[in-house]
Amino acid sequence: MARGYCDPHPQTWQGDSTDPLNYRPIALTNCMCKTLERMVNSRLVHELEKHECISPLQSGFRRGRLTVDNLVLLEAEIRNAFVRRNNLVAIFFDIEKAYDRAWRYGILRSLLEFGFYGNLPIFIKNFLSSRIFGVRIGNFYSDSFIQAEGVPQGSVLNVTLFILHLSQILNHLHPSVKGTLYVDDLQISCQGSNMHLIERQLQSAVNKLVSWCDDNGHTISAEKSRCVHFCRKTGIHPDPTIHIGAVDIPVVTEMRFLGVIFDKKLTFLPHILSLRKKCEKLLNILKVLSTTTWGAHRICLLRVYQAIILSRLDYGCVVYGSARSTPLRKLDFVHHSALRICCGAFRTSPVQSLYVICHQFPLYLRRKMLSAHYYFRTQSVANFSLQNLSLPIGLRRLYLARSFNILPFCERIKTVISHAGLGDVTIKQKDLFTFPPWDVPCFSYINHFSSFDKSSTAPVIFQQLFASHRHQFSSFDSIFTDGSKSEGYVGCGIIFPPDTYSYRLHASCSVLTAELVAIFCALQKIAASQQRLFCIYTDSTSALEALCNADKRMHSVAEDILCYMLELQTQGFKILFCWVPSHVGIVGNQQADSAAKAASNVWQSPVPCNDLKMFATRHIHSLWQELWDLECRNKFHLIKPRINMWSIIPTRVTDVKLTRLRIGYTRFTHKHLLFGESAPECRTCRTNFTVAHILTECPTFNSHRVTYFNSSSPNMKELVGELPHPHLFDFLKAIGFYHSI
Repeated sequence: MARGYCDPHPQTWQGDSTDPLNYRPIALTNCMCKTLERMVNSRLVHELEKHECISPLQSGFRRGRLTVDNLVLLEAEIRNAFVRRNNLVAIFFDIEKAYDRAWRYGILRSLLEFGFYGNLPIFIKNFLSSRIFGVRIGNFYSDSFIQAEGVPQGSVLNVTLFILHLSQILNHLHPSVKGTLYVDDLQISCQGSNMHLIERQLQSAVNKLVSWCDDNGHTISAEKSRCVHFCRKTGIHPDPTIHIGAVDIPVVTEMRFLGVIFDKKLTFLPHILSLRKKCEKLLNILKVLSTTTWGAHRICLLRVYQAIILSRLDYGCVVYGSARSTPLRKLDFVHHSALRICCGAFRTSPVQSLYVICHQFPLYLRRKMLSAHYYFRTQSVANFSLQNLSLPIGLRRLYLARSFNILPFCERIKTVISHAGLGDVTIKQKDLFTFPPWDVPCFSYINHFSSFDKSSTAPVIFQQLFASHRHQFSSFDSIFTDGSKSEGYVGCGIIFPPDTYSYRLHASCSVLTAELVAIFCALQKIAASQQRLFCIYTDSTSALEALCNADKRMHSVAEDILCYMLELQTQGFKILFCWVPSHVGIVGNQQADSAAKAASNVWQSPVPCNDLKMFATRHIHSLWQELWDLECRNKFHLIKPRINMWSIIPTRVTDVKLTRLRIGYTRFTHKHLLFGESAPECRTCRTNFTVAHILTECPTFNSHRVTYFNSSSPNMKELVGELPHPHLFDFLKAIGFYHSI
């Protein structure tokens, strides 16, 4: 019998803490029970996903699914309605106490409908039954009561059982009505030119949803549900009237859906303003931590910024990033302020210099990068709902004719991908449930060289060890594989004596992918052989480790290798893997390396998602570098023409002063811009003071330069470059400029 208690501080996002109806019981189960639940849950989820029992439009708590999926689907529907000059009405439902009122018999019935018989339904029935709960206030406990319905919140199986049952609600929608679910966040929409027809279709859908909820123990709240009429018509036009029972659903101009505010014209201005207001408050945390005298150093501050502010700016940016440039620029203020606080730069410092010294992308480039990553991810997951969002020919022509309309996400991102040279690349799809949790493949490899350090061991020792190994496994035929990657070239080589095979891969592939493809090709050659004993040699430890880690982060080619090996083993093949050190004179390894570097035959294979993400990141970085190359008059550009990460000085006050010297904006040289004063002028040279003038040009300080720098005209890169001059701050203190920085 499980026990649960109501927390006197409810964890709901809304509600009065003095109202007992807002309390939720939390399941208190021991670790052994949670371990058993996790084992059952992993097996249950695998079977549900393999047999596609859960609707693809349910995105909550599923591997490979995000809240952003539902946001992108809704945005695409609205954009397509706008270009057709149609109305789109969306209804966002609130299901009252959805977890506490989940019908347990309905959950068991859903399991039986999907073909689950035997011990599993019995276990689920016993797991849900005989659950009691009480209320704790301080150290006092109420009497215990039996919880007749609902799933235990806080348990491992809780969400899986709930979404299994509730996702069936989407099956009752008419094809003209679109709907999505994120656990219990239900949204439906319908578009058209005739508002009366939209009302009838939505009202029919609402009636079916209410009927299903009544039959399954749920209640849809008409007061908390909301309706939004998305339309760009400027004339007078009626809003829809849709009711639940005798209560009309309120019609609003904007709605927060899964953390993103959708306004009726889809400008995303309310969301951007709300996001900026929240982030401006969070900047106070950085201000407290960044005190010049004792504050945290730049790397720690940037990590805090990325965790509490930048993560908020990133969430949903693939959707709200479609807004016009003017609203989006309102978020740049937050980004610039945070970077200025983190590095301690003076207030008038150029933002381009802030990006480079903090090694942070501009927000618009970051949105492009995250959008590309999200697109590759959606296309790499098998049976994903967003893979079918390509526009039909007629709708694409309509967008071309009405170019002022903003394209939906899947069409916007294609422009970014084509500019990166990835428009014709086929993305490799990955099955997230390839291996069942009760049959995870085991992979091991031989390493006779682990006790020898390559840097201190002569090559002849490795050659002798390899000869001894081959003598021990003389009955196994040897195969050597290798991968190679250089600028714009990726290849792999296979030595299958007496034959040599080499293939050229797409330039976006990583060297790990090349190594794994070489092993996969070797297995294909083995399958056509009459011999049954083979030993594959590779010098890639990372490839062998990738094959050992059979988890959800496994490389997609590694999954193919393990699946293929299982198939070969059933045919009587015995295949060993062995690591060999590279470039120590082992003949087969040298030949495989040469073949990989000279491959000309193209290997027609999809590219893994992670490789495409890294390639897109490098492309965005190159765009950033091109913009930085245009900043020829930027003071920091003369010191750091290439964008890369520089080490920091752990002492905050010293690092801040060095940052300001590098950027060229200090309190002494640029505070006049804040107070509307005239720029400080050097009396000796009759020119305005600048950092470069003080450090390298002004003849007044020549004697000090000779003393501290051994030169009267040192270079700025030598003084404030990646490795600043060791006597820089001594020089600044001697001339009295140190405390004015």
